[in-house]
Amino acid sequence: MAKFYYGGQAVIEGVMMRGRTHMAVAVRAADDQIVLYDEPLSPQLNRYATWPLLRGIVLLWESMVLGMRSLRFSAAVAAAASPPAGAAPPDGAAYMAQASQGVRAAMALSLLFGLGLFFVLPLLLVGWADHYIAAPWASNLLEGAIRLSFLLGYLLLVGRVPEIQRVFGYHGAEHKTINAYEAGRPLTPSEVQRCTMIHPRCGTTFLLIVVVVSIGVFVLLGRPPLFWRLLSRIVLVPGVASVAYEAIRWAAGHYGNRLVRLVLAPGLALQRLTTRAPDDRMVECGIAALQRVLGVDGVLAAATPAPAWAPTGSEVAAG
Repeated sequence: MAKFYYGGQAVIEGVMMRGRTHMAVAVRAADDQIVLYDEPLSPQLNRYATWPLLRGIVLLWESMVLGMRSLRFSAAVAAAASPPAGAAPPDGAAYMAQASQGVRAAMALSLLFGLGLFFVLPLLLVGWADHYIAAPWASNLLEGAIRLSFLLGYLLLVGRVPEIQRVFGYHGAEHKTINAYEAGRPLTPSEVQRCTMIHPRCGTTFLLIVVVVSIGVFVLLGRPPLFWRLLSRIVLVPGVASVAYEAIRWAAGHYGNRLVRLVLAPGLALQRLTTRAPDDRMVECGIAALQRVLGVDGVLAAATPAPAWAPTGSEVAAG
């Protein structure tokens, strides 16, 4: 069986984890209970999630869908009032049904915002100054530098919002939980807290690699008319993301190599903008979500206490 990498995403007051066949999301409700929900992944998408290059596009799309639904799910749970004493535990499926409404529209808006801010706007800014730039490669490098500055500025700005800082705390919990699992530690809050918040497969590092790869690709395209440059920035994004995914996947598998660690160092440093030290309650959400997908995958028996887990060996990633 091919090596499988478990991963996830921080949501509002919780963590989402993706396994081989299922996703699970654990959110801390107003009454301090953890609302846990899981569902199977799309078999059609999973079929292509092992094909090199194509899997990057498939997994990126799936991550966007799952991430958006999980965010809306967590917002619904966080906004719900505490149930009366003695009432039945909250129904995660009911929250997810509510969260799934309007996901396509929300995803479309998010995609338009991302493409506009990080790909179209940098090109338009460079276009205004292009008559001062003689070399096409210099124009593309300037565009890449603006794109990178936008990414850094965006992360710095959103990181100042108190609510986002809470999400970044859950991001740290997600990383610590995955790192604990991959290091063979028991999945308990005390053991998970001993792990680092930095992880080579983080989405923040992925975004930086996308920017770097895009600079190289767009330099090769030269400087065609503005319309074709705009079109290329939009059409080639899936291909750029696919190459970036393969690069980060390969690097994660060779993380023990000093050169690989050196190349990844800027991306790992960037993660410090999107992670915060989690408290034990945040870590408990990460553990609950990961345990659920491990249980469905047969790696961790659903009724077994957290410290007792037995990976098959193929699931343990290098590093």
